[in-house]
Amino acid sequence: MRVRKYQSRDTAAMMAIWNEVVEEGNAFPQEDVLTDSNGDAFFASQSYCGVAVDFAANVHGLYVLHPNNEGRCGHICNASFAVASDSRGQQVGEDLVKDCIVQAGRLGFKILQFNAVVTTNMAANKLYEKLGFTRLGTIPEGFRSKDGSYQDINLYYVRL
Repeated sequence: MRVRKYQSRDTAAMMAIWNEVVEEGNAFPQEDVLTDSNGDAFFASQSYCGVAVDFAANVHGLYVLHPNNEGRCGHICNASFAVASDSRGQQVGEDLVKDCIVQAGRLGFKILQFNAVVTTNMAANKLYEKLGFTRLGTIPEGFRSKDGSYQDINLYYVRL
């Protein structure tokens, strides 16, 4: 598995993985899936998108990287990660996060911040802490799950 910059030919696979996570309803805040009419524009609008691919160029995961804010806080970036359900537990997420840190620094960002890591997403929380992210705190009931229940969310950051 290797992580590289996405190419337009990856968009359909990226949309399928992104939409799988959105439809699961337990990690991403989005409720609407990407479509053929907005998927290309969504990925193209990011500061950087990385994809985890195998030797046959099959996409197993992705991340989107963009500013978390603007102006005097424009040096802080944010990212979202999605791994295909049949590729989870194979260090795809770790490879994506590590590459994201490198690319964020290369783009001149100074801090990578995650605004809403659902506490029940144990794999993500454990990974970010393993990679040296600092948990800033927890927002009680900051995330509404697909089933309508509310979950706490953690905020994390790492200096680049």
